[in-house]
Amino acid sequence: MDRARNLPGETPIRIKANRLILEGNLSIPKNAKGIVLFAHGSGSSRFSPRNTFVAGELQKANLATMLFDLLTHDEERIDAVTAQLRFDIRLLADRLILATDWITHQSDTARLKIGYFGASTGAAAALLAAAERTDVVKAVVSRGGRPDLAGPALPKVKAPTLLIVGGNDPVVIDLNRKALKELKEDKDLVIVTGASHLFEEPGTLEEVSRLATKWFQNHLTRTD
Repeated sequence: MDRARNLPGETPIRIKANRLILEGNLSIPKNAKGIVLFAHGSGSSRFSPRNTFVAGELQKANLATMLFDLLTHDEERIDAVTAQLRFDIRLLADRLILATDWITHQSDTARLKIGYFGASTGAAAALLAAAERTDVVKAVVSRGGRPDLAGPALPKVKAPTLLIVGGNDPVVIDLNRKALKELKEDKDLVIVTGASHLFEEPGTLEEVSRLATKWFQNHLTRTD
């Protein structure tokens, strides 16, 4: 499981629903017009160094961000052994929807247009949640994602969707190309040359951040 320090300026949050508690970090730059909720990938957490890097770049562009754990501490311990919950797309999407509804009811974030940034299985959860919150989710970006796992929800997604895949990740490229055909609204697929699944090569994560920032700025900060 990832472990890292919070980004500067982040506020710890706890989202509660009955006995469920999800922990996260919220950052709202001055003059923010949009907010991006992160849905992390398999076996990761809100401390994912790749997602925190992207979040930091989005914050520089005056976009608010929220990184949070899709699983509780107890569920993380179970998943570390079974690796099953990370593929429970319905469960992960429900947690993302819970966080989305929470955001819309907070005084300092209610006015912000909402976007999702999903990685790996988190991308499928983001697309499923976007299909069920079409009124508030205005953009989706997937990094090395498994959008195919969203299945029949793909044609129901209204939010403009950007799929980003590494050029050295042929299986995931194929899965993303197939998912792209199922998406009906504004959509694009960008293949980052020289990048593997985790975008660990020099400059590749920076390119992901650039692409994501541009996409979210276009769809979250413009005036309709």
